[in-house]
Amino acid sequence: MIDLSGKTAVVTGGSSGNGRAICIGLARAGAKVLVADQTEVPREGGLPTTEIINSKIPDAAKFFLCDVSRVDDLERMFIAAEDLGEVDILVNNAGILKKQPLLEATEDVYQKMMDVNVKSVLFASQAAARLMIPRGRGSIINIGSIAGMRGTGGFVHYNATKGAVRLLSYALADELGPHGIRVNVVAPGIMNTQMNIVDDQVIGTELGESYLPMIPARRWGTAGDVADMCIFLASDMSTYVSGASHVVDGGYLRI
Repeated sequence: MIDLSGKTAVVTGGSSGNGRAICIGLARAGAKVLVADQTEVPREGGLPTTEIINSKIPDAAKFFLCDVSRVDDLERMFIAAEDLGEVDILVNNAGILKKQPLLEATEDVYQKMMDVNVKSVLFASQAAARLMIPRGRGSIINIGSIAGMRGTGGFVHYNATKGAVRLLSYALADELGPHGIRVNVVAPGIMNTQMNIVDDQVIGTELGESYLPMIPARRWGTAGDVADMCIFLASDMSTYVSGASHVVDGGYLRI
């Protein structure tokens, strides 16, 4: 029902998990998609995202090798995206999670998570804004987390980065709104992706099963659930939606 024909999207971390589903969903809705990641190989296995998209919709997707913690890579990413068309949509999806209790926290892990989870969002948004402002339009979607809305012991780095993404997004929405650019946050809950299977071992564990009764939807989230919200926020159906966090957690937080 949503038509993104004629639009071009950039998605960071687009090879795996939520990013993979977002890229495929945007392409199915008609957008051209630049899949930016540090590898084409999906963490969950299977064909690369660009191959899946282009097998169904020829020439709809392009892969760009990118280290999102490097500002020069982010700037080159948008140069590559312009080969597909004028960039209308940016999804800052790339993110990492490494659990460390406070007393075991290290500067190296902290800095890496800040670089990937926060710095990349700011400078990718800056590069996108430079293209979007002259055109008077654009949608920037930043993938946050319910971890950016509620603190949990053992996740000090991750909580800090995702909380930063939320407030950064609100500031961007205020600054870019007069230029016709909307900025929103999508905050996933416990999703059936490698982050909650491998990085934070919840799904498939005894601990994880104890969480299910706390989720009113009584199921884990899927990458498709996140993609659907992103497609809505990328579309003209959300032209008066900006500066907000959109929680996709099956009702877990209930806020």
